[in-house]
Formats: sequence, C-alpha cells, structure tokens
Amino acid sequence: MSGRAGKVRKKRVSRSAKAGVVFPVSRVYRYLKLAILKRRVAVGAPIYLSAVLEYLCAEVLELAGNAARDNKKKIITPRHILLAVANDDELHRLLRGVTISQGGVLPHIPEVLLFKKSQLRGVSKPQSLHTKPATTAASKAPKSPVKAAPPKKTTSSPKKSQAASKPTPASGGGITVLSEKTLFLGQKLTVIQGDISQLTVDAVVHPTSGNFSLAGQCGSALRGAGGPSFDSAVKEVSDKTSLAMAEAAISGSGTQLPCKHVLHVHSPSWGDDDAVTNLEKAVKNCLTLAENKNLSTVAFPSVASGSNNFPKQAAAQAILKSIKEYFTSSVSSQLTQIYFVLFDMESIGIYTSELAKLDD
Repeated sequence: MSGRAGKVRKKRVSRSAKAGVVFPVSRVYRYLKLAILKRRVAVGAPIYLSAVLEYLCAEVLELAGNAARDNKKKIITPRHILLAVANDDELHRLLRGVTISQGGVLPHIPEVLLFKKSQLRGVSKPQSLHTKPATTAASKAPKSPVKAAPPKKTTSSPKKSQAASKPTPASGGGITVLSEKTLFLGQKLTVIQGDISQLTVDAVVHPTSGNFSLAGQCGSALRGAGGPSFDSAVKEVSDKTSLAMAEAAISGSGTQLPCKHVLHVHSPSWGDDDAVTNLEKAVKNCLTLAENKNLSTVAFPSVASGSNNFPKQAAAQAILKSIKEYFTSSVSSQLTQIYFVLFDMESIGIYTSELAKLDD
C-alpha cells in the first residue's frame, strides 16, 4: 500500500519478456488466431513460433554479415542475404521458393564447366580416397563384395577400378572419413584419420623448414614410407633452392609413395612475428602451386601445430580461413578435394568443430 492509499501499479510485463524472446509473442498469437483452426492454438504455440523466427533471423543476419565482410562492405544489402541463404544448405532448402527483393540471382554453373578440357576427357568427379595396397595381400580375396566400376577407355588394373564415388575407410591403412563440408562451388573439405603417407592423392603437403628438413612428424612418415627414392626427389629440389617463410615448392614423391607429388612449405613457428598471417600465406601458396600444376586433390596434415608449437585451435582456424578465402576469391578452380589428415583425437575434434562452423 502506498502512503496516499491505493495499490502501487505493477509495471506490465509483455508476453515476449516473460518468454525471454525479442519477437512479439502477442502479435504472432493474433496472426495464428486468424487461421481456420483458431480454437486449436495452444498457449505455447506463439512462444515457440516466435523463438524459431528469432533464431532464423539471427542466423541469416550473421551469415549475411559474414558475406558483407568477405566482400569488404560495411552495410548488409539484400545481395548479402541472398548469398547467406545460398551458402547454408539448410536455409537454402527452407527458402528455396522465396524471392529476395533486390537480391539478384545466382548463376547455375554445371560442375563440368569448372574443369579444364584435359579433365573433360577423363573422369569429371574428384578422385576417391584409397590407400596403397600391400603386395602380400594381392592374392587374397576381398572380405566384402565390391561393385565393379564402369568400363573406361584406358586399361587399368582391377584394384584401381574399384574406386568408390565417396571416400570410405580403408582396411589396409586404417583411413577413416570423419567429417566433410562442400563449399559453394563444389570443393569438398574432408577430415580423415589415418597415415598421410598411405593416401592416393595428387599431392601431400609437407610442413618443413627453409632447407627442406624431413625431421618433423609428417616428414618422418613420408621418408619412412618413401624410402631412398623419396630422399632423392627431395634432394633434387633442395639443391636448387631454399624456402623463404611461407614459401612452397613441389617435388616428386619417388617410387614407393602412392601420392604423385609432395608440396613442401616453410611453416611458421608460434611466437614469430606475424605467425598467423604467415600460416595463412603458407596455405594459400600451397593451393596456388597445386593449381598451377593442374592438381585436383591435396592432403594437409595439421600444419604448424607440431614442433612449431602453434596452438591447435589457432592453427585450424587460420588454415580453414585461408582455404575458404582462396576459393571465395576464385571464380573457378582446378582443385576439387582437400583432405585434412589427422591422427590424435584433440586435433580431430578441433578440425571437425571448426569445419562445421566454417560458414557461420
């Protein structure tokens, strides 16, 4: 009771404030009551619908802000909202029939047009991931039946013709596909667990020093599997040049590694000046070099997070950011598949998490 008699009026609290949402619950309730089934609208229905609408708007605004930032714009336009919806698979399916005013259109480019003429004569799909078969198990029958691949013009061995359309865990080398994300132009980023020296890809990235040292974890694995022929291939390149910080060079893989090439890159150490910037440059230099050599599949280890003492979270964020920026800035690319080859559970968890929120 107040001193002048009469009850003190309590401040009215809206239904939105009670529910903890920003969207107007009462207005949503009125719109629901306009429907035919107006007597069947539960009390919690407008609250739930308001929360869903608020979440979707926040998601679209965040993605549109990222699109504006990538295009170096300070104001979000309808075009950025269109790009945000197109880059998110769930939003794209939800808003497939929605027209965004002044958003423009997105060109539909068939994947076959993104490849060069040399690839049009062969297989237009990315190479599938498999391990190098062991010589002792050549005469053994496979444990599970494998579907035969369609006939090709060029003759190949039976083992090479059993490539699947999607990477699957290989029993020989213990390769396991853990996570995968497809970018807007079709490039696939895949997290796998296994031995990087057993991957059949166009190129494997080898983080090293300026003098092509093979003392790191990745270098030791490649040297152990590649043998003297790999040492000779690396020496042939190291005798001609040295690597500056973030610079990349390509060499052969010898005769024993299943990969065709090895991309040597001088990776920075944590604590150096501009360490994160140099790591991003190193990744982009690897992709540019692979592009210039007409390669389509590249395998990255956990660059700089080993003996270079980079925090694994910071390294993963910098690597994924640089790869996304590289493909965003190019209209078309020869590269179709990027693998992240990891072995410890901490790195796997970090890369899987960062890859899932790459477009967020």
